[in-house]
Amino acid sequence: MSGFGHFWSQGDFITRSVAALLLLMSVSAWVVILWKGWLLQRVRRDLLRAVPAFWAAPSVDAAREQLAAFDREAVVTPLVAAALAAPPGGTLEAHGHVDSQLTRRLRDALHGVLQHLQFGQVLLASIGSTAPFIGLFGTVWGIYHALISISASGQITIEKVAGPVGEALVMTAAGLAVAIPAVLAYNIFGKRVAASEAELEGFAHDLREMILDTHREAAPTPPERAVEA
Repeated sequence: MSGFGHFWSQGDFITRSVAALLLLMSVSAWVVILWKGWLLQRVRRDLLRAVPAFWAAPSVDAAREQLAAFDREAVVTPLVAAALAAPPGGTLEAHGHVDSQLTRRLRDALHGVLQHLQFGQVLLASIGSTAPFIGLFGTVWGIYHALISISASGQITIEKVAGPVGEALVMTAAGLAVAIPAVLAYNIFGKRVAASEAELEGFAHDLREMILDTHREAAPTPPERAVEA
């Protein structure tokens, strides 16, 4: 009898714990991979439709209605809401210049959106970097456990050594199988998040300039000083 079933039945608490941990990491990684792949695909489509629809609207109110229809993942709407929000009275923020207020609110809104898009990246990076070492630890412990059992039996043959050692090496393969998809997904999602971040930063910059231009047009023109005779 050989294989993972025999390895599991002959393993001790540490061996089974390592196998269970790798299984948990694999399930967690694939849940995050599937969810983030779906999320970032929707975000990409939302940006391609929401941003042009916003700038094509005849007014700000109409633009916000367009965003409600296209911005399903709410990545553009928070920026518009932050740009149009009025600072609370009696605060230090209200005493600042309009451009500084806009920059602060847009920056905070952008950070909130990016935090949503980057959710799960730390988990993927952690799994990708630690799973091979956890699998290697399981292999080393399995080999040690097998050699102790063989030594206790008093009979050392190639069959008795090759079988347990080969079964223990499965843990290293399992660690790599868990880590490789997590690392690939982390790199792909990082690139997609960076592309979305660049588009959102460009939109925030254009939105800030539009709001500032509106404030400049609405500001009263100072009276011209009379020319002294």
